[in-house]
Amino acid sequence: MTTPLPQPVRTEPFIGGRFTPALTGETFETLNPATGEHLADVSAGGAEDVDRAVQAARAAFESGVWSRKAPGERREVLMRFVALLEEHAEELAVTEALDAGKPIVDCRGFDLPATIEAIRWYAEAADKHFGKTTPSGAGSLGMIVHEPLGVVGAVLPWNFPLSMLTWKLGPALAAGCSVVVKPPELSSLTTLRFAELATEAGLPDGVLNVVPGLGHVAGKALGLHPDVDLITFTGSNEVGRRFLEYSAQSNLKKVVLELGGKAPQIVLADNRDRLAEVAADLAGAAFGNNGQNCTAGSRILVDRSIMEEFTAELVKATEAEWIVGDPMDESTTLGSLIEESALERCRSYVDEAAAAGARVVTGGHQVCEGSGGWFYAPTVVTDVREDMAIAREEIFGPVTVLIPFDGVKDALRIANDTDFGLAANVWGRDLDDVLFLARRIKAGTVSVNGYSEGDISTPFGGYKQSGFGGRDNGMEAFEQYTEVKTIWLSLARD
Repeated sequence: MTTPLPQPVRTEPFIGGRFTPALTGETFETLNPATGEHLADVSAGGAEDVDRAVQAARAAFESGVWSRKAPGERREVLMRFVALLEEHAEELAVTEALDAGKPIVDCRGFDLPATIEAIRWYAEAADKHFGKTTPSGAGSLGMIVHEPLGVVGAVLPWNFPLSMLTWKLGPALAAGCSVVVKPPELSSLTTLRFAELATEAGLPDGVLNVVPGLGHVAGKALGLHPDVDLITFTGSNEVGRRFLEYSAQSNLKKVVLELGGKAPQIVLADNRDRLAEVAADLAGAAFGNNGQNCTAGSRILVDRSIMEEFTAELVKATEAEWIVGDPMDESTTLGSLIEESALERCRSYVDEAAAAGARVVTGGHQVCEGSGGWFYAPTVVTDVREDMAIAREEIFGPVTVLIPFDGVKDALRIANDTDFGLAANVWGRDLDDVLFLARRIKAGTVSVNGYSEGDISTPFGGYKQSGFGGRDNGMEAFEQYTEVKTIWLSLARD
């Protein structure tokens, strides 16, 4: 676990098209989660650095160098950026694996391809987001047009540093906005390199700015800044509430929140003849990205009549396929947790549930203890009551629970008995049962017969406390980065 960073990394704020020292002069340490060892000292940008970045973004926006560029011209720049991302994909994948503790096979095989695809998709969509005219009478014409919103502040999570970045930047840049990014302090390195490559591709200076720093300093300053038009945030519910407060305390900026989840995975009784297939899929839903995913399948609801057989298959799939180890080893499928507190959180939830009568059927302990990193075995817990914290609260680690239900209506009741509503999954063959659940589950994405969040073409966001203010992905994402304007023309009559 001693792979070095692929090249010397820049860790200063990226403002106005260049790296520039943080005015605070302060830094924070970023560690390799797999070893606990030092990777880099990152500049801790403060309120003055955020202000410089917002000024650069505003100047670029008002100049029209990007905001008034023809959409087809924006597409050409973004496609050059795609080519550069492809050229530097290995460098970015290795950096992300080291910085976030993610398996290198995931970074190469999923994260970087998804990152590149998001920029490509929105580049190609830049000139395909149309306005419309209204059915007015002969004496008037109503035009409904979409204009770039202005300066966007993006505050990002550490679990998918680049792909989450491009879910925001793809539509924001394609729409003509300028952006200030506050990357996650636990995994900032690839975002800074990303901004450098975007400028190399021809993105005008000031259109994309990155200010690394601590959330309660740089993130707060961005949320309170009076010249930011919108904040888009992915992360915890606690911090999401703060951004609503910052908006109220400043300029009533728009706020888009993608928050937590406790996604139900429903296994109906008519899956009895394919339980191995279902179990393999739901193990992936639970343990992919180490369970550090807001749509993780951390709550598996199983018809009581097949619970015993399904549990055996899930344990088998977990132990066979989810191999914990060095993230840089290509045989590893489950890397390290992001920090020590994440390890302690997993341990606490599992130990508390076990003390209350739940049963750990696989996992439930720390592994790779000699590495210095934060590794936890993929864990399945059964005999779980619906009121237990492990069944209701987001753990953000490789822990899933099994809860029995009696019939489709009981499954629906349990699935919706949560504060969250981001995603769900239904495995079943009876079309009436599947559609009943898919239509009645309160979640932004419901997948059927296979865990999924959809793809870049489908909107992503949540119900209830999982989302607020808009959707990532799809053409729908353009809505949050544009203003809708009505132009009403009174026409001369014969």
